[in-house]
Amino acid sequence: MDKKGAGLLSEQQLLEAPEEDYMNSEQLAFFKHLLQQLHQSTGLRIQQAKTQMSAPINSSDPNDRATNEEQSSIALRIVEREQKLLPKIQQALERIRLGSYGYCLESEEPIGIRRLLARPTAEFCAEVKELKEKKEHHYRS
Repeated sequence: MDKKGAGLLSEQQLLEAPEEDYMNSEQLAFFKHLLQQLHQSTGLRIQQAKTQMSAPINSSDPNDRATNEEQSSIALRIVEREQKLLPKIQQALERIRLGSYGYCLESEEPIGIRRLLARPTAEFCAEVKELKEKKEHHYRS
């Protein structure tokens, strides 16, 4: 862990913490740091993908050109996906600031440490998210 992360709880400590410690100041500091790192690494991946897309190809070989176009297409999809993640990270950081991070936006129940470790930008507990996905699937069918 870097110097900024020194003194933070470990994932193992988070998982072993009693339920009454849920979203205490130490846990919020852990997730704030995690989200800040995620924001920074996401921005870096976006920049790398943009650089890759803008690099000119100096080949007249059609196969090389086709390969480059495919790589650019993949890089563009990465940029699009990652750019959607940045506002979600900002919203999660704002929920930490407001004191609502870690709680379902709909039911106000705890989202859970395991779910937040897997998806730090989670807004809904697993039960509410599952219902939302079932509704989405139902309306798409």
